[in-house]
Amino acid sequence: MSVHHSQQASPYTGLSINRQAVRLDRDDNLLIARVDIVGATALQGETVITRESIAAGQKVAARDISAGEHVIKGGRLIGVAVSDIAAGSRILNTEFKLDDQTRDPLPTANAAVLLPADQRATFQGYVRADGRVATRNYLGVFIVGNCAATAARKVADWFTEARLAAWPNVDGVIPFIHEIGCGMEMTGEPMDLLRRTMSGSIRNPNIAGALVLALGCERNNIYGFLDQEKLSAAADFQTLVLQEVGGTANAIEQGIAAIEKMLPAANTFSRQTVSAEHLSIGIQSAALDGFCAVSANPSLGAAMDRVVQNGGTVILSDTGDLAALGEDLRSRAADADVAEQLRLTLQEWRTYQQGRDTRLNRQIFTDKEAKGLSTIREKALTGLSRGGSTPIQGVFGYAHKVTRKGLVFMDAPSYEAVSATGQVAGGANMICLTTGGGSGFGAALAPTLKMASTTKVFRHLKDDLDLDCGPVLDGQFSVQQMGQRIFDSLLRHASGEKTCSEALGVGENEFVPWPKGVLA
Repeated sequence: MSVHHSQQASPYTGLSINRQAVRLDRDDNLLIARVDIVGATALQGETVITRESIAAGQKVAARDISAGEHVIKGGRLIGVAVSDIAAGSRILNTEFKLDDQTRDPLPTANAAVLLPADQRATFQGYVRADGRVATRNYLGVFIVGNCAATAARKVADWFTEARLAAWPNVDGVIPFIHEIGCGMEMTGEPMDLLRRTMSGSIRNPNIAGALVLALGCERNNIYGFLDQEKLSAAADFQTLVLQEVGGTANAIEQGIAAIEKMLPAANTFSRQTVSAEHLSIGIQSAALDGFCAVSANPSLGAAMDRVVQNGGTVILSDTGDLAALGEDLRSRAADADVAEQLRLTLQEWRTYQQGRDTRLNRQIFTDKEAKGLSTIREKALTGLSRGGSTPIQGVFGYAHKVTRKGLVFMDAPSYEAVSATGQVAGGANMICLTTGGGSGFGAALAPTLKMASTTKVFRHLKDDLDLDCGPVLDGQFSVQQMGQRIFDSLLRHASGEKTCSEALGVGENEFVPWPKGVLA
């Protein structure tokens, strides 16, 4: 089997998929083993014979690589060889080095060509009074601190499928439980992050109404929270303080009554045809492997280009990984101001992590090497490909409201639960996640579409994963064809079709505001 895709079908120049190995770019000096390779094997379509067994997903030198030479994957530098690497050898992370002098500016992004309004894709969404569009119609039960967690969960749990049957347009009542809010600084960045995340989630279009519970003596004082975030009581927004209403049992009873009063208004919203310009997609990755760079990530990038072309929004995060690209990421910015915001955000992250035991300061963890990733720069480039090819139009702090269309960047860690929570607080009404090893994640508030890099993983975790990108690796589909399949799936799930994580009930424990700061 030998398949060659054109540049238009792939983000790489000269992608070649053969029986045993994949060449991402014609200028690469490495190959990716497509299957387990045993001993000395002549690789189809190449002029190299392997010197040892190579596991699927791992890298093999396509030719002799000299010490000090750049190691190139997908046409991009992923590291510098610290010693000679013989052709046909498995490339290990001990054979790389990265430092601040390792530079390889990325290609300038392609400006998106927006489709005319009458040619844009559509989905069935809920239109709010202010014009925002939701993909789900939820009522939410929030807490300012963990002390009210049980009461909030019991309020939400009371609204079973049977009890909500009379309200067919309401997709559910969700508890938003977290572990912080007490024992933390009362002012400063940690408290601001928590409050901004909560208020942003309450204001997400997928929320039709919200109840906030408090014990009453939290550091995240409920009245301070309401004042800082400019929230006030309304028919679709209520609060309860356990210490004021007579304790947990009374709060649960009154909380149930408060949500019941919101149900009739929430049920008045029904799905209607809306433009795909109302999609706001947070993009994530979990358990990346060597195949993600071939299939899942560039395919998601192709789908995100379609979202942007249709006037929608794509939110890229993972500062902890992308900081490894440093100055090289500036070329993806739409203008000089965005480039400078990117530089400052990435530099702040690098400074914050100096001297800490984080992956930004290491090559990469051993388990990642076994799955085909050798350097943090390689992982960052793989992650960046999820965002597609268009320019970054804006840079936003964690959980800040995203006010720009197109591809934007939000400062957030690589931990998907924390990162997606911030994206949803910023306005994302859907999440897309790529994985090589598998993921059980699902956001509470935004339907989460998960795609596997290989058919093997997709079949093994069929109840958790929505899409199989393995056909790209097998040469059956081009990246662009798979991107269209992902985009079509997005429209279906935005219109109400349940994702795997929704079918499994995943999400109630995945609301994780960024827990910065000192606990005391």
